[in-house]
Amino acid sequence: MRIDKYLKVSRILKRRTVSKELALHQRIEVNGKLVKPSYDVKVGDVVTITFGQRQMTVKILETTNFTKKADAPMMYEVVDEKWLEDTTCEESNQSL
Repeated sequence: MRIDKYLKVSRILKRRTVSKELALHQRIEVNGKLVKPSYDVKVGDVVTITFGQRQMTVKILETTNFTKKADAPMMYEVVDEKWLEDTTCEESNQSL
């Protein structure tokens, strides 16, 4: 299953277009490698998604083309979730 579709079906992200944009802007890694939206994920892959100030790492437990909202969390296991520091404010303060 494509990574952009998986992120939408598993409800990690709300829209497939958002998943696709994140992958195109090099914000999605699978097993430590940057991937394109068409990358095929497999059970056991570790996916890291960076969006905004948040970075989330999940392990894929199941890939299905469709799932109910209640069953979506069973498709993955959250390995790590952290908030990143906002370096843009610090950089602009240092230039003053």
